[in-house]
Amino acid sequence: MDWQYFLELFLGGLTRGSIYALIAIGYTMVYGIIELINFAHGEVYMLGAFVGLIIASVLGIMGFPAPAILVIAAVVAIIYCAGYGYSMEKIAYKPLRGAGRLSPLISAIGMSLFLQNYIILAQTSDFLPFPRLIPDFDFIEPIAHVFGSSDFVIVVTSAFSMAGLTAFIKYTKMGKAMRATAQNRKMAMLLGVDADKVISITFILGSSLAALGGVLIASHVGMVNFAIGFLAGIKAFTAAVLGGIGSIPGAMLGGLFLGLSESFATGYISSDYEDVFAFTLLVVFLIFRPSGIMGKAKVEKV
Repeated sequence: MDWQYFLELFLGGLTRGSIYALIAIGYTMVYGIIELINFAHGEVYMLGAFVGLIIASVLGIMGFPAPAILVIAAVVAIIYCAGYGYSMEKIAYKPLRGAGRLSPLISAIGMSLFLQNYIILAQTSDFLPFPRLIPDFDFIEPIAHVFGSSDFVIVVTSAFSMAGLTAFIKYTKMGKAMRATAQNRKMAMLLGVDADKVISITFILGSSLAALGGVLIASHVGMVNFAIGFLAGIKAFTAAVLGGIGSIPGAMLGGLFLGLSESFATGYISSDYEDVFAFTLLVVFLIFRPSGIMGKAKVEKV
């Protein structure tokens, strides 16, 4: 076995899986709280990349150094997309909270199409170059041919973001309220939990992580387009299902599992079947383990 090639595929899958995990957390948090698949979540990721591009272009003209541009662009994208996530929940989902499951799902698809066309009209339908903002690190140089500086920043930033979110959910008052709402929303409301506030915070957190992932991957790849959110969103949803929809640790594990699986399948089989392999994996899990790796099967009480 060519161990250098294996390491290259492993580290590439780790980078890809970290981005999937960041986006998948938004899917799984929303589903865990209100049992809604927010299909517009991938477009929030795309929106974050475009906001980052606009900020990076402006700051680049002003002469800011690349690392500062990356940090500022990421912060602005997070704030902007957090506002979008909050507004989307209030406009598209809250009025339908008491409706059947099909109505919010159709609304989510409508929001996805709206955000895609909004970017086409406000920006362009063409691919746009994204500046390279992550500098080369000297300590990465020995393995730069298999794991570059941008890969390192993506993996480390994703790890810290997921660790921070886990600590927030586990130890803060709002995190406990979110866990209570996920377990039983009506009982949580009877105990004084503001469910509307919890749901809004959930959308804000999920959108913020998606925006961060959008800026990081745009800087890594060097290109953005209005359609990048659709495929990334579907892949992240796949990762959430693989890990166990509704489970935050499951979303993280599912993202890494999908990223590594895609990378090894691309490297050892064929890059032409990358997407086919991901969705085949989803179908297999839905057939044999629909609750996912860390999910628990729900018992329907009659």
